[in-house]
Amino acid sequence: MTEPGNGSAPAFEVRTGNETAPGAPPPHRAATVKTAFDALLNIRTLMNTEAADPLATPAEWERRQPVRAIALCLEAAGIPPSAVDTDGQPIATGYRVAPAGPPAVARVEWLGPPGSGAAHQEQEELRRCGAALRALGWQALEYRGPRRHWYLEVEPLQQ
Repeated sequence: MTEPGNGSAPAFEVRTGNETAPGAPPPHRAATVKTAFDALLNIRTLMNTEAADPLATPAEWERRQPVRAIALCLEAAGIPPSAVDTDGQPIATGYRVAPAGPPAVARVEWLGPPGSGAAHQEQEELRRCGAALRALGWQALEYRGPRRHWYLEVEPLQQ
């Protein structure tokens, strides 16, 4: 983030769904997300010269930071992130991206506050997330975990 009062805009931060109450996005958020996503695609074009389709292959930067890269891809696809309160409980319905163990793997869940219906939407919404990610070279496998909640494990496709 930049210092207040220096005239610069704050640094762009992806929304993983773990942020506290982002509320309505600022009017410029969509344009900022588009700019960041376009930069990601430019990085792919420059770095993936050996790939058959450079735009459909995650770059090395994405492989080292899958949570950030996946969250950017989801937000750029127009899928809303969740948000949490100060106790870590969901207060907005949407995706949440978190590390899943191995360095290049992330977990995507569909969460919402109690009574929001998120549990009834999770499989359909996770399939939408998976489709958006697969189009960008990510492997998204569906699993059913504890308490029968669906989630995705996402990693870059092997080249």
